[in-house]
Amino acid sequence: MLLPKKLKHRKWHRHSGMSGGKVATRTNSLAFGNFGLKATTESWVNSRQIEATRRAVRRSLQKGGKIWLRIFPDKPVTAKGNEIPMGGGKGNIDRFVTNVKPGTIILEIDGVTKKLAEEAARLGGAKLPVRTKFVSKITY
Repeated sequence: MLLPKKLKHRKWHRHSGMSGGKVATRTNSLAFGNFGLKATTESWVNSRQIEATRRAVRRSLQKGGKIWLRIFPDKPVTAKGNEIPMGGGKGNIDRFVTNVKPGTIILEIDGVTKKLAEEAARLGGAKLPVRTKFVSKITY
């Protein structure tokens, strides 16, 4: 699973980092591959979901092609155990997430045909909590 090597602060405030209607301004275009998977809704995506997506796409592409993951889970989310009374401070780190806004390129694929890349992106998108669409540099 993807985890940051170190953090400036161990526990962060819970603010989502997403406000309604905002779209991605940084990772919103294809930079490495000819095909990609673009988010159309916003959500937190955790490291397990990213790994499941990567594995589904890799399995679909078999030995061909190259994959670039464009998102990394660097935000710690805490959780308290069951039947813990109120008070007692903030819980321990449970998982790491990343904020995905509409327009964010989640992964890129290259070195395969458009048909194969589209099928792989569809399978990978099914593992994510956001709606996605297939994008391509090549139009043919």
